[in-house]
Formats: sequence, structure tokens, C-alpha cells
Amino acid sequence: MTLSPCPHLEELRSLLALGHWPQAGTPELHAHLRDCRSCADLVVVTRAFQNARADAAASAHLASPGLLWWRAQLRRRNAAVERVGKPVLRAQIFAFSVCFLFAVGVLVSQATHGLRWLSWMRLLPQAPTLHLEALWPTALFNSSWTLPVLIPVFLTLALLSAAVVYLASEKQ
Repeated sequence: MTLSPCPHLEELRSLLALGHWPQAGTPELHAHLRDCRSCADLVVVTRAFQNARADAAASAHLASPGLLWWRAQLRRRNAAVERVGKPVLRAQIFAFSVCFLFAVGVLVSQATHGLRWLSWMRLLPQAPTLHLEALWPTALFNSSWTLPVLIPVFLTLALLSAAVVYLASEKQ
């Protein structure tokens, strides 16, 4: 074993790297390979790695381009749905908070009035018929009919907003 490298080592490496070995090898290089152990080992190891790489490349199963394109389109569509869904979610949260605040307001209002939920219904048979001027907003808030009119209006508003939130979330 010598410490100096073989003079044919670089030529042999280039032939192996280009894939031209053994066809492009000169007869002198073939004769040298029989005598030089380091060059023979280089050929054996390099050819083993080249064969292993060729086998791995041949056995690799690549997905069809159509499948890759379909997956990319699916990812893009899902990202778009997620981007569009964020404002819808914010709108739903806003609608839920409005309904919740309304319910809390009604509960607080009734709690301060002694929980007289439906006490206004006793007054219905005694009440005179409503005139058109009685429905004017300023007259409505000054009359005894304020609570009987406002509760159904606000309940209808709350139910409609809840229905809109439900229908908007149902379509997703």
C-alpha cells in the first residue's frame, strides 16, 4: 500500500462519473485495473452505488400529473373557502352577540320591573281601540302600550336574526 494516489485514479473517476466505464476505457486502463487494488475498489463501489440509484429511480412510483393538479386545485379551493369563511364567522358572532345582548336587556328590564312578564295582557280587554296616531313613535313610547308593542317587535327581530345566522351557517 502506497501513500501516493494512483496516477490513473482521476481518469477512472471521470469515466465512472460520466457513465462511460467500461466501454470507453482504454486497454491500458483495463490492464492497470487488474493490478491496482484501489482503482478496482473504486470501480466496484461506484458501480454498486450507480446500480442502487438506478434501481431506486426505477422503482419510484410518481403520481400522475392529473392527480397532482387535482390536489393542488383542492388545496387552493379549501384555502379560498377558509378566507371567505372568516368574515361570515365574524358576522355570525356579531349576530349572536346582538341576540344575547337583547336577551340580557329584556331580562334586566323585567327584573327591575318586578318580573311582570305578561301583566300587560290583563289590560287588553279594557284598552280602547288603537288609532293611527297612537302608533306614532313618540306617542307609542309615552303610552301604556309601550311594553306590549316593543316586546313582540324585539322578539321578532331577535328570531329573524337567529334564523339568518342559522341559514347562513347551514349553507356552509
